[in-house]
Amino acid sequence: MHNHTPDNYSCPFCMFVKGAETEFNKHEDVIFDNGRVRAFISPKWWPNNPGNVLVIPHEHIENIYDIRDDILGEINQVAKRVATVMKENYGCDGISLRQQNEPAGNQDVWHFHLHIFPRWEGDELYLNHHKWRYVGAEERQPYAEKFKGKIII
Repeated sequence: MHNHTPDNYSCPFCMFVKGAETEFNKHEDVIFDNGRVRAFISPKWWPNNPGNVLVIPHEHIENIYDIRDDILGEINQVAKRVATVMKENYGCDGISLRQQNEPAGNQDVWHFHLHIFPRWEGDELYLNHHKWRYVGAEERQPYAEKFKGKIII
């Protein structure tokens, strides 16, 4: 009822979890993985919020309506640890979590994912919603290094 995955959809997050790499997702981007939940530096950045992180379940689950409580809880535990490390290592003023569902909610990958954004005073994250860009692996790498070995659950 609440699913919008197109027929013959090839889920990029499922492929990444299974070991495939693309220009958008590299193994070096991964900052946490316990076999059920993965956190990684997002390839999609907003102008004033570089180094945001995505947390996803390994299992293909499209949205908040379908996710089991235990997986959602684990994703949020990981998000809390990521937010803490991000705050300490980026020196940001705050953190925002964002999770979209369905086309009207701006969901664009049909696999549940939680964004963790570093925030700075006056960064206008929500006013810049349409000004994102993809960044290459070399630009993501220094951010991933800030997390290595620090996300402990």
